[in-house]
Amino acid sequence: MSDRTGARVRERAAWLVPAAIVLIALNLRGPVVAVAPVIGDVRHDLGLTPTVAGLLTTIPVLCFALATPLASWVIARLDPERAVTASLVGVLAGTLLRSAGTSWALVAGTALIGIAITIGNVVVPVVIHRDSSPERVGIVTGVYTSALNVGSMITSLGTAPLAAVVGWPVAIAIWGVFVLIAAAAWSRAVGVRAALRGPITASAEPLPVTGPIDQVLVPETQRHATAPAPARRLVTWGLVLAFAGQAFSYYALTAWIPTLLHDEIGFDTASAGASSSVFQILAVVGALGVPVLASRWRPRSIIVLVSLFWLAMPLGLLLAPQLWLLWSICGGAAQGGGITVVFIIVVRLVTTDADARRMSALVQGGGYLLGSAGPLVAGTLHEVSGGWTVPLLVVVGAVLVLGVSGTIAARNVD
Repeated sequence: MSDRTGARVRERAAWLVPAAIVLIALNLRGPVVAVAPVIGDVRHDLGLTPTVAGLLTTIPVLCFALATPLASWVIARLDPERAVTASLVGVLAGTLLRSAGTSWALVAGTALIGIAITIGNVVVPVVIHRDSSPERVGIVTGVYTSALNVGSMITSLGTAPLAAVVGWPVAIAIWGVFVLIAAAAWSRAVGVRAALRGPITASAEPLPVTGPIDQVLVPETQRHATAPAPARRLVTWGLVLAFAGQAFSYYALTAWIPTLLHDEIGFDTASAGASSSVFQILAVVGALGVPVLASRWRPRSIIVLVSLFWLAMPLGLLLAPQLWLLWSICGGAAQGGGITVVFIIVVRLVTTDADARRMSALVQGGGYLLGSAGPLVAGTLHEVSGGWTVPLLVVVGAVLVLGVSGTIAARNVD
């Protein structure tokens, strides 16, 4: 490759790859929450119980925890370019299958979406690491994280109105258009051949398979240092519990906010879905605000602040549901900040790339595994108790786990 050609490639990658990453990110959370705004219609048409309906959100999160080895294998067998393509193809296929209008297709499509998104979760940070200059890695990562929440917001806001016009199967299928747009942008950014058949020249070094927090955050001189196994450190398990509390609260409320607002306030399906989008979009504030606070505050103080904002949502919905907008603002900012501060703590604790990968996998894998129970537990408790008091109190408990475990784990982190 000539110097001139190489310069053109680098210039194109400087803006095309980040733009493609943002479009890809819109498809890595939105499909998970697509069914929530129309879950009442889905249950009515397919005869689903609240417990089974809760599984529609639980299955993808379980995949985040359990399908990571498969994602690693896919990336090792392919390469980042084709792994991203495989992720998008899987999301599109699952989206279309899920809209077939039967209960088995709904569950099978949801599982396929979860596995495909897990591949995307793992490979996109590898692309950010590889294709972003050191001074831009943080910016691109922050925008990517924010775009995950924007995707959730758009889907939460638009699904119910679409369902009112074309029915829920078409309404959840139409988001596949976003996948096609992302695939086109990705092919343009890396080249059609690379996106479908792999790069022309293979790297002599094996590509790392990492989690969302394993960025270029460890000094080069520490890359090959020996690090203690994260599983043997109590601080790691404290962060697992903190991440689990965050994930449990987020997915429980994401799955059931529309139904709760319909039951407690009388919102129609479209209004309930639109109101839940506030909870998603405010996460951008937390995701971008916590790094700013981290430059001035210790992580321990940030966790306390995030936990207080988090607590405002379940307690507020329990005591004064008519103020749902205020509580959604507080909870939305908190859920975006909660996951970010846990990542910051992990980054500050690790000493090598290998240590970062191991701790990232353990914290996220264990946290998602425990947190995936959120929708199922909340739905079951609602069904058994006949109200929302018990489910909301359980969410309060999960937030307290985040606050207490996270504060203890961060006590020695500067």
